[in-house]
Amino acid sequence: MRPHTSVKAAAVVAAASALLLAGCSSDDSGSGSGSGSGAYTTPTDPAQKIELTYWTWAPGMDKVAAVWNKEHPTIHVEVNKQDGGDPAVTKLLTAIKAGSGAPDIMQAEYQKIPTLVASDALADISKDIDPATKSAFGDGSWNAVTLGSDAVYAVPQDSGPMEFYYRADVFEKYGLTVPTTWDDYAKVAEELHQKDPKAYLGTFSSTDAGWFTGLAQQAGASWWGVDGDAWSVDIDSEATQKVATYWGKLVEEGVIDNKPMYTPAWNKALNDGTQVGWISAIWAPGVLSGNAPDTKGQWKMAKLPQWTAGDDATGNWGGSATAVTTQSKNPQYAAEFVTWLNTSSEAADLLVSEGGLYPAALASQKSALTSPPDFFSNQPDFYSLAAEISGTVKPFTYGPNVDVAYSAYNDEFGKATKAKTQQAFGDAVTSMQKTTLDNLKSSGYNVKE
Repeated sequence: MRPHTSVKAAAVVAAASALLLAGCSSDDSGSGSGSGSGAYTTPTDPAQKIELTYWTWAPGMDKVAAVWNKEHPTIHVEVNKQDGGDPAVTKLLTAIKAGSGAPDIMQAEYQKIPTLVASDALADISKDIDPATKSAFGDGSWNAVTLGSDAVYAVPQDSGPMEFYYRADVFEKYGLTVPTTWDDYAKVAEELHQKDPKAYLGTFSSTDAGWFTGLAQQAGASWWGVDGDAWSVDIDSEATQKVATYWGKLVEEGVIDNKPMYTPAWNKALNDGTQVGWISAIWAPGVLSGNAPDTKGQWKMAKLPQWTAGDDATGNWGGSATAVTTQSKNPQYAAEFVTWLNTSSEAADLLVSEGGLYPAALASQKSALTSPPDFFSNQPDFYSLAAEISGTVKPFTYGPNVDVAYSAYNDEFGKATKAKTQQAFGDAVTSMQKTTLDNLKSSGYNVKE
């Protein structure tokens, strides 16, 4: 369940978010309208049967749709399995541009929603869902589907709250204390490396932009923003610089590793106990069980260290939402299915059992996950702690050129991890800002400096 990591927008859904391209506009045909109640009269005449298509890459969604179809015989959802990540976005945008072939319903990663909105691919369904739907989710998840506006471009489906994973047996062996602040983390990293020069508390990965984004999110950063009809870019913020220079200092001092994740060397370190900790997300047990199966029962999960003692915040790494496209001829019924899929307890159980997803709905996290992952059977409170953490994800707004920012991350931090200096890490953030801002301007967006 490792998260997936450009399209120049031609138009943008003005609606409540006023995300306008400089000099461009779009009509709202196909976006649909509703009463605002989120409840529609289900057709009773078989001749009025509604057919909806649903593009998704999550496993088992055909079984989830089958339950809906049985309960709603006149609103039939047909699941069409797709590749995730960029291929799914490209395929949808091609259909939108062609004016036909797009599905009614689309699974979309959070960071891709602004790109799809800016390309007039996602409908604003704020009038087609119950206003109370918002209360089912944490602020971080809801902000990701609204872009901080009154519009609603999707309903959150799964989330990836970030946590700290550590080898409990190694901590016990060396008498280490689980860090609760980032100052503590630095001290424990140094203590561990002194006691075992081959061991590291973590690594800084220059190839996982989503990981770094989640850490910046926890620190209070939000890399894009919307001000009236203009986008803004704030990657080079105090919060992001704080995160970058913190990790740069640890790399410079040599107390943590600076090699990418998901490599043979990293996998070996997970297995032999020289990679003692991992800043990751809720889907980490699947990676650990696959990459280091012999360490089962030796890991534990804790909250991310905090920047200030007593704070309670985290970021997100991964996750997706379910949206209604602007080409849907039945957006109200599509919105009804999307809401059921992501808020009902019946669907939540199926999302977990069939899809292997961690539901974004806060109540579903508790009702659908009562036993710990098998790999963490030594931690009975795993999912109750995860649910507590999930509610503390800070809001974060992505932009329409997230792919450019992520590519710049790989380039700039690739250089920084080779330089191994705190200054290089700070400079990498500044370079990311310039690259992202320049691209936004050259792509025709109205940009506020």
